[in-house]
Amino acid sequence: SSGINAEYGGLYDVDYRILVACRNGNILVMKKGSNSPKFCITLNSHPVGIERVGKNIVVATMDKNLLCYNNKIKNLWSIPMPHNITCLAGMDFKAKTFKGILVGMDNNEVRVYRDKFLVDTLTLPDVPAMMQFGKYDREESTLVIITKSGGLHIYILKRNVDLSQGLASASVGPSPKQFQKLNVPRKTKTFVDQTLREREHGVTMHRQFQHDLYRLRLTTARNFAEALQKKMMPISASNFAPLKLSANVQGIGPMFRLSIEIMNTSTSHPIMGAYVVLVTNESLYVLEKSYINLPLLVPSLTYIVNTMVRCTNDQGVTDSINVFVYIKGKCSPALTAIIDMPASESMIVV
Repeated sequence: SSGINAEYGGLYDVDYRILVACRNGNILVMKKGSNSPKFCITLNSHPVGIERVGKNIVVATMDKNLLCYNNKIKNLWSIPMPHNITCLAGMDFKAKTFKGILVGMDNNEVRVYRDKFLVDTLTLPDVPAMMQFGKYDREESTLVIITKSGGLHIYILKRNVDLSQGLASASVGPSPKQFQKLNVPRKTKTFVDQTLREREHGVTMHRQFQHDLYRLRLTTARNFAEALQKKMMPISASNFAPLKLSANVQGIGPMFRLSIEIMNTSTSHPIMGAYVVLVTNESLYVLEKSYINLPLLVPSLTYIVNTMVRCTNDQGVTDSINVFVYIKGKCSPALTAIIDMPASESMIVV
């Protein structure tokens, strides 16, 4: 495809690069000594202008976007513009070592960007069609703009202009809140005494902490071993009956419905001869079924058994129901669960 804009960088005798923007929406990058393009940038829209800012490539497109690429054709940032871009130019303000980009738009504005931050805005009487920043006569920093109506505008940048104010408003660098002092309360006598105590008895405090930590680990291990021994885990750890048990209570009282879900967690072995035994305080609860036979437990299937529980106490006294799952031929239960019953509502007679 034919080129519509070109840009270069480097020295002819040392090393250089030539950037060519084509009509098909591609930007070709050619290096010294190569007869074909080294890289190719594919854009989503046709390019309006192309500029080199330092080692980066800045491209303006017809879809109101300003794009930046590095030498390895990696997209660094993208800025959407509020209006259509008409022209693009580089800005090298050597007096303040400021390098930026000038973006002209069809709303009669020329925006000054440094990287992706907006520094300043210039309003024109007409739409800019072409512009160039550089030396004009004895002035080192001059912006020459040609508008669509044929007007010529020349703007001279002051030597003592401070462009850092625009960068500060663009939130460049650390946040100003970083430099605000915190309202730290004054050190009280208690805090100072505690600090001195930690300095003097640091070794003893560390040993006491380690001692308490070891006791916590020991207590946890003992409780876990006791739960395994008494089959108090919701999942059985035995090889002959790998079961999983869960239960829930439905109702507000005095009649409750107790649902027990049992699943065989084995992958290939069914379980036969399993049954459920319910034990509770008979002075508080009356069980409809205290012994429930289970069918053949096929692996990975959930079996649900239900029983009704009636609370005989209307004073709000509660207790628990123990659920045991046995396998015929075994004297110890395969699983054990303790269900805490909720407080029963009083029976209302209408």
